[in-house]
Amino acid sequence: MSTSPATTPRTTLAVTALAPIAWGTTYLVTTELLPTGRPLLAGALRALPAGLILLALTRRLPSGSWWWRAAVLGVLNIGGFFALLFVAAERLHGGVAAALGAIQPLIAACLAAVLLGERLRRRTVLAGMLGVAGVAMIVLQPGAHLDAVGVAAGLGGAASMASGVTLTKRWRTPSPSATASALPPTVSNLAFTSWQLVVGGSLLLIASIAVEGAPPALTATNLIGFAWLATAGTAVAYALWFRGIARLPVANVALLGLLSPLVAVTAGYLVLDQRLGAIQLTGMAVVLAALWLGQRSPQTAGQTAPRAIDLARMPRVARRLSSAMIGKMLASRHC
Repeated sequence: MSTSPATTPRTTLAVTALAPIAWGTTYLVTTELLPTGRPLLAGALRALPAGLILLALTRRLPSGSWWWRAAVLGVLNIGGFFALLFVAAERLHGGVAAALGAIQPLIAACLAAVLLGERLRRRTVLAGMLGVAGVAMIVLQPGAHLDAVGVAAGLGGAASMASGVTLTKRWRTPSPSATASALPPTVSNLAFTSWQLVVGGSLLLIASIAVEGAPPALTATNLIGFAWLATAGTAVAYALWFRGIARLPVANVALLGLLSPLVAVTAGYLVLDQRLGAIQLTGMAVVLAALWLGQRSPQTAGQTAPRAIDLARMPRVARRLSSAMIGKMLASRHC
């Protein structure tokens, strides 16, 4: 699928970035609005309702090989990914789990080189390594305990997401020699997204009941949190994410996932009054440098490379948030 003249690679990149930005609010919403100790339920109630709503709107079911492909992608991108994150979060410090998850862009870039023939460039590898280092500086704390099962789950979650991104690209936009198994052009991106959310959400619901027991009574606050996660944080975010995967190189899209921990720590600073030290601020700068470097990487031959996200064109809200952070930091120093 190629971008239209009115949709430049830079615009597609910026729109796709809205997905990990929305995911970055998950920590804040989970800690402040959702019932505690129910991560699998949270995953199920953000994915399954969103998938069912999109499925009702599009009224399109998979056909042929897309039944099993949708199931595989639903497990890799949603169900298995969320479940492995749950295991990693239970057995590791949250900072360690986040640092392991930051390896996902590197895994995706390697898989894309093998399965899609995308060129694995030095800039992409360097950007991925910088991303891991930057996230580690942001979230890791001294004395963080390492657990073999937790580490395996964290790496498995990163590999699951990276595999899902790569296979989404391969099956969504196959080579000319495999057009017989391509997704029909009449199937919208929303329908494609709904299939995966329904599969992944269903698996998470079963796992939630088996592991966490019957769901508790939900309060109005809980419902507000789930409504946000199901709409902006899942239905809209994943639709934009899969749209970006279809139009951009896998390495470029995967690197955008580094925005999630960046947004999470920023939201914690602005809303929860969490402190940011020099190491964390340096880590944020390293992540931004990784994003800039990674998006400068050229695409495969014969295509126009997406340029780095122009910060001057970011939404006004993002600029105001940045100004608010700086103002708050200066004010705290004068106190």
